[in-house]
Amino acid sequence: MTQDGSDADQLGIEVWRGCVNTWECDEMGHMNVRFYVVRAMEGLVGLAAALGMPQAFSPFANATLILREQHIRFLREARPGAPLHMRGGVIAIDETEARLLLVLFHASGEPAASFQVVVAHVTAGDDPRPFPWPRQSRELAEALTLAAPAYAAARSVNLAPFVSRASLAEADRLGLTAISAGAFAGQDCDVFGRMRPEQFIGRVSDGIATLASSTRAVILDNAEPRPQRIGGAVLEYRLAHLAWPRAGDRFVVRSGMAGIDERTQRLMHWMLDPNSGKAWGTSEAVAVTLDLDARKIVTVSPAARKALEARVIAGLTL
Repeated sequence: MTQDGSDADQLGIEVWRGCVNTWECDEMGHMNVRFYVVRAMEGLVGLAAALGMPQAFSPFANATLILREQHIRFLREARPGAPLHMRGGVIAIDETEARLLLVLFHASGEPAASFQVVVAHVTAGDDPRPFPWPRQSRELAEALTLAAPAYAAARSVNLAPFVSRASLAEADRLGLTAISAGAFAGQDCDVFGRMRPEQFIGRVSDGIATLASSTRAVILDNAEPRPQRIGGAVLEYRLAHLAWPRAGDRFVVRSGMAGIDERTQRLMHWMLDPNSGKAWGTSEAVAVTLDLDARKIVTVSPAARKALEARVIAGLTL
């Protein structure tokens, strides 16, 4: 049993093992969020095999799993060279969907990150359609059923169903900031030609400095003691995949602050199609300002909160 109460060797089955590469780390000195999702997707391939679908992510698949949602908690930094492994299982399954759990562990057994992923069992063609799980998969899922440990539960985000109102017109109306934009290339897509899931969180990460730099400046100017170097980190994420771009499709990420307290900022990110104005996906992030030398969260002082509350966009949701 580890010091945080987790028992890594007893949670589900092992689905991935490796380490943190230096080139996967960002200016904060830890593994970038996109590579956590890369690991989770590799783990999902392993979990699919354990559910009787060993070819689910091959170009010859008749059925595959497509992501509906991801809930991620980042629990302990993963820095260059750190050995990691992932275990997973099934939280719940219904006729065509399942909620799965994947947990990335440090060698010590301490959890580095948890992923609750909602997947649909779908046809593998250009127009994926949900259809019932085969009996074998349901039987195997029963053997893999587990309860999500407390550290993997939602803490600061609500996982209730929602209907998104994200669109380019709504982003304009709310005054959301454009933080990144571009197009997806072939290497950004999977064997079915759909955007790889890490691209969403990765493109948000690419643009977050545009949104966060002025916020961090206000926090730093009012911090006591004043850190020498600050950056940011995300504690928790909820991502909803609403449509799947393909190679050549364009995107723009429009973002804004939905709330702030003495430790965290609540951020909303909409990935939108500039051509149709519709949403590719939406996400909610709970972020903190980080003292890069002490590796501690920088408290948002009352003066900084007062200044930053003017930037909170009322009614901004997924």
